[in-house]
Amino acid sequence: MDRRTTLAMAGATLLSPATALAETAPRLAPDRELMVPVPGGRAYVRINGDLAGARPPVVMVHGGPGGSHGAFLPALPLARDRAVILYDQLDCGLSEKPGDPANWQVSRFVEELEAIRAALGVDRWHVLGHSWGGTVALEYAARQPEALVSLILQGPLISTRAWMADAATLRAKLPADVQAALTACEGASPPPVAACTAAVDAFYARFWRLRPAPQWAIDYEQAHGLKLAANLYNHMWGPNEFRATGTLKDYDGEPLLKRVAAPTLFLIGDSDEVTPETARRFTAEIPGARLEIIAGAAHRTQSDQPEAYNAALSTWLAGHDPK
Repeated sequence: MDRRTTLAMAGATLLSPATALAETAPRLAPDRELMVPVPGGRAYVRINGDLAGARPPVVMVHGGPGGSHGAFLPALPLARDRAVILYDQLDCGLSEKPGDPANWQVSRFVEELEAIRAALGVDRWHVLGHSWGGTVALEYAARQPEALVSLILQGPLISTRAWMADAATLRAKLPADVQAALTACEGASPPPVAACTAAVDAFYARFWRLRPAPQWAIDYEQAHGLKLAANLYNHMWGPNEFRATGTLKDYDGEPLLKRVAAPTLFLIGDSDEVTPETARRFTAEIPGARLEIIAGAAHRTQSDQPEAYNAALSTWLAGHDPK
């Protein structure tokens, strides 16, 4: 979802945090941007790097539901080696906003991704899905295996039941007064809104994002009007990261894991909303899949540790490009 140790298993790697957070802005201007017809409307797509280059591109599927491409700005340095494709899902970011709940179906978001591949004339690509974007990426990998070079599932929503179990585990790590406030806020007679907001923010500060956004990222999102599509988020998910009341409340994509044929990387932060235990279990369900855990990072791993994040992705992508 997207809102604002030594591992004793084969194929898992713990990455050390970068020595210094990269606060210098990457080159933010796209090399190309366009509006692509997709089911239900038109989606905003931007490309950095050479789409006709020798290495297959990577497309990044943002979270939410209701996030935007702005979440992936820290990954733009990857465009030195290959095209990086970012886009906004319908009703998000710079895409058209018909506001029709009939469009807010998992299957339509999967069709949207395939429509973008067709419009760009891409044969095969690496697909990265973050949080709710991991749901879209997993469903896409199961339906369009011939289109994938590899799959990266970053802090993915695979199963709402598993997500809620992880949320309960993480809530239990919060101070007792914060836990009590969260419980009261979910009751029949909640305390004032300010108290509930503070308690939710305490959860986010531990498990969603550890470091404040650099000013260049704030400026970019403000200049482009990028903000959470709250109506979409509430409809599909719910009021916050640890309360699922929307149409995804019974979602279970775990059976799809066994259908994934592409090389697969699970990528999480060591303080992610997807716990290492859950990530290990899901990784084991895809033959040959790997798990990497980035130290000093929460759910917005690319923002907390951009250098380690990009290094992990660069190594993975290069290692799975066609020879």
